[in-house]
Amino acid sequence: MSTNQPPQVASAVAGGEGAGSDARRLRTILIAVSIALMAVIASVSGLNVAQTHMAVEFGASQNTVLWIINIYTLALAALLLPLGAIGDRLGRKPMLIAGLGVFGAANVVAGLAPTAEVMIAARVAAGAGAAMIMPITLAVITATFPEEQRGKAIGVWTGVAGGGGILGMFLSALLVDVADWRLLFVLPVALVVVALGMTLRSVPNSRERSAHPFDIVGALVSTVAVIGLIFVLQEGPERGWTAPVTLGSLGVGIVAGIGFVAWELRRRDASLLDVRLFRERGLRGGSLTLLVVFGVQAGIAVVMFPFFQAVLGWSGLLSTVAMMPMAVAMMLASGLAPGLAARIGSRPAMAVGIALAGSGLALMALFVSVDGGYLTVLPGMLAMGIGMGLSMTPSTEAITGSLPRGKQGVASALNDVTREFGTALGVALLGALLSAGYRGAIDDRLDGVPRGAADSAREGIANAVEAASGTGAHDRQIVHAAQQSFVDGWQQAMWAGLAVMGALLVCIALRGPKSPTPAEVAEPGAEQVHGARPADEEVC
Repeated sequence: MSTNQPPQVASAVAGGEGAGSDARRLRTILIAVSIALMAVIASVSGLNVAQTHMAVEFGASQNTVLWIINIYTLALAALLLPLGAIGDRLGRKPMLIAGLGVFGAANVVAGLAPTAEVMIAARVAAGAGAAMIMPITLAVITATFPEEQRGKAIGVWTGVAGGGGILGMFLSALLVDVADWRLLFVLPVALVVVALGMTLRSVPNSRERSAHPFDIVGALVSTVAVIGLIFVLQEGPERGWTAPVTLGSLGVGIVAGIGFVAWELRRRDASLLDVRLFRERGLRGGSLTLLVVFGVQAGIAVVMFPFFQAVLGWSGLLSTVAMMPMAVAMMLASGLAPGLAARIGSRPAMAVGIALAGSGLALMALFVSVDGGYLTVLPGMLAMGIGMGLSMTPSTEAITGSLPRGKQGVASALNDVTREFGTALGVALLGALLSAGYRGAIDDRLDGVPRGAADSAREGIANAVEAASGTGAHDRQIVHAAQQSFVDGWQQAMWAGLAVMGALLVCIALRGPKSPTPAEVAEPGAEQVHGARPADEEVC
């Protein structure tokens, strides 16, 4: 296998007469792929702030509205690996351009959609376009940037990937509050237009030349496996974990996942993803870290928004603004992470980030209160943001550094699939823990409350606040009971997240990636063979 590499790499490394021009081109490339990534990430969470508006305008049920939101993530996650591999073969620049075109057109259709059915179809197309964009943005960085600058570029990429969702939600909430919810689609379309222009002008092309045919069976089976497992995580809380459709989807996902591993082991060097590489510390540790960190981050967002809105009584826009310090801290720390990893090593840097994120969870669990409000959770949010930023960048480098340069689209897609699985898992589990903790705590606080109002209050804090308005003397009691019970559920979710982060810290400290991971990647243009590096057989 060999890879066509863009000339910018050689000239930037040489540092000759055109070094200044090459540095400017590299910055332009980084800006272009970051803008493209921001468009994709912002669309993941942007529609969350318009659920009520869509339900009213389309006359849609809550389940339909959730499908409009979740189908994008489902399509994105399912197609990442196949489309990342196709981009490696056909050329990363053409795939990025095509993805931007599909994604932009789909968002235009969504913005004009007359019915919920058209909206769902447009969101599926947008997810497919996003799956063409997201892995290629990281693959362009790893294939274009010289080794000594690659870490900083990946730091910027991870900062956008980690904090972009909150920034996108803020802009979306602002548009919904001051204008119309359909203008939410103007933001991704505008970002696509800018990214497309910069890509056509500045992004170089690179692609893999392989003697093996494309792994069609592996692509199809991986798609089925991801759809089955993500569907379970998205729909389980709504439909019930023991519902036939949930259990059926889980069975399909598990069987397809096992089939994918068996098929890829049989294909070996001709595989879509050489699963033998998971024996290596870098790929294993990086994937595990991103799975947990993104899971905890997504779960925290699920917990925080109802705290700001139902407990503190803030608007959706103000609640999104309240999340911004964590996003900014995460993005800044992602930029600092490559320097820290270079000084102390990838494994210690990841461990420091995980420990800081865990301390943030502990701070929020210990000090959160109804009366103390926002200031009781702000220190924990900042620690969480810094810790996630410090751990994400070396984790991403560990994953991309574990696969050959000609497979960077697959490496990037694996990185993205891990993030999507972690996000879905965190939302499902921490959200379930919060709900269970709330229901377990509120019963003892509803003595004397009329049965109908008490039953509504048990369903959730938003239901409790609504039910309290018609209970007269019990109004204050119900609201206070719901707020205190929510804090109890919050603490339960935080401690569970801390336990998971603690287990991850031990795992990474003992068996984390060797340092420096990027140095293990062969030089541009060199032939690479799967399994060429010594495999570490031990697992966490």
